Amino acid sequence: MLSDLRLKELIDLIIQGELNKFYKSKEWQALRQKALKRDKHECQRCKRLGRVTTANTDQPRDHKRKGSLHVHHLKEVKTHPHLALTLDNLETLCRTCHNVVHDRLADHMSKKKKRFMNEERW
Repeated sequence: MLSDLRLKELIDLIIQGELNKFYKSKEWQALRQKALKRDKHECQRCKRLGRVTTANTDQPRDHKRKGSLHVHHLKEVKTHPHLALTLDNLETLCRTCHNVVHDRLADHMSKKKKRFMNEERW
């Protein structure tokens, strides 16, 4: 069981902007595994859309590799640090769905270099 002192330390890391330290903590890693197990290693957003995406399935075209499941905080860690280690605040998402939820795909698409197109296409 997580002590109150350790919980306060982890919340303080979030408040101070030390998210990498929080996400590397053994407490977060253990809770992450619980969330993955609870969700049967399936993307919950894909599941709601009638698709099955697991760490072992071929990912949609936006994925560069297999096995990319993320554990997402429903209520953001930065705005709700007290819920950072609450299992009910977590859901498993594939990389694409996680990026959609955080609105990162628009940034990714705008950063892609456009291929040079010659006026004459042979």
